[in-house]
Amino acid sequence: MNTLFPWFILKGVSGIGNHLFKRLLDRFKSPGLVFEVSQEDLLQIKGITPRIVAAIKAHNIPEPVKKDFDLVMKKGCQIVTMSDPAYPSLLLQIPDPPPFLYVYGNLCNPIKNIAVVGSRNATSYGISITKRLCEELAALDFTIVSGMAVGIDTAAHTGALIGKGKTIAVLGSGLERIYPYKNLKLFHKIAEKGAVISEFPLLAEPEPRNFPIRNRIISGISLGTVVVEATQKSGSLITARLAAEQGREVFAVPGNINSFKSTGTHSLIKQGAKLVENTQDILEELSPLITDDRLNNKIKPEDKTDKPLSLSSEESLVFTGLGHYPVHIDDLARKIAMEPGKLSGILLKLELRGVVNQAPGKFFSTETNE
Repeated sequence: MNTLFPWFILKGVSGIGNHLFKRLLDRFKSPGLVFEVSQEDLLQIKGITPRIVAAIKAHNIPEPVKKDFDLVMKKGCQIVTMSDPAYPSLLLQIPDPPPFLYVYGNLCNPIKNIAVVGSRNATSYGISITKRLCEELAALDFTIVSGMAVGIDTAAHTGALIGKGKTIAVLGSGLERIYPYKNLKLFHKIAEKGAVISEFPLLAEPEPRNFPIRNRIISGISLGTVVVEATQKSGSLITARLAAEQGREVFAVPGNINSFKSTGTHSLIKQGAKLVENTQDILEELSPLITDDRLNNKIKPEDKTDKPLSLSSEESLVFTGLGHYPVHIDDLARKIAMEPGKLSGILLKLELRGVVNQAPGKFFSTETNE
């Protein structure tokens, strides 16, 4: 059996959503093993009912799932699963990451991602600001993430390409149903310098319900989300809310106080989003998470090796619990007596600062790749 097929089969089992899929994978390590374990083992998983167990044991393959898998094989589409090193590590931190992603291009698991979203019916001011911000961020090796919609999204991807950087588009449709179709050329340009990704089957149409679902990926794959021009009912505010819930930074570009297209961004600022006038406003918030000389001009390269790490008490506990040889996150949690959820968040921060390295399979060490 193709090693990818169990992923498609398990995802197609009635009653298994992203949350439950992740729990099963965390417990049994691979979708294939889920079909081999006993009913008793399955019932120990939170959320598993006898009905779901019966569906797993029957594992009848729905016709749409079979057709999608066959088309993936025929087209040679790239599938990146949660067990793949190329799967975005930031996305693994959200509660309901998609089990796998359909990928066109090169998804190399970048960490320095920043999402930039906004109105489809953008003004020339919004387009200009977005292109400039994204061009400058791309020049600093940030990967620009957006949704490839017209307006601000298109400007974000275009700015990244002008800055000769990488960009990722997250679709609310399948990769064989490009939306909007007028962005077909942009679709291919993005893939040349980054990736176009989707969690939806290849032939999935761009249904309205898909877009709020995909927004959690835009925010979840990114360190922060910048909103440019959004009304009070804009889908971009959903992305901003999801970013906040995921513990990511939220930024907003102010606009004309007389324009209804800026009411959403101004509301975000009132609620505590960081006001963005230039690239530096973004870097001030993100630079503590990233070790990069260009992001923090106050620290010279030679100074970094001389100064001791500035860690909180909990970060120090985690750091001292690690060594040069990789240790699994579960073993580390037991060793230092820390709740796994909190430990995962601290390890992510240390990884972003470049003092901890993560290897496939959730193994961590203090041996970095530098």
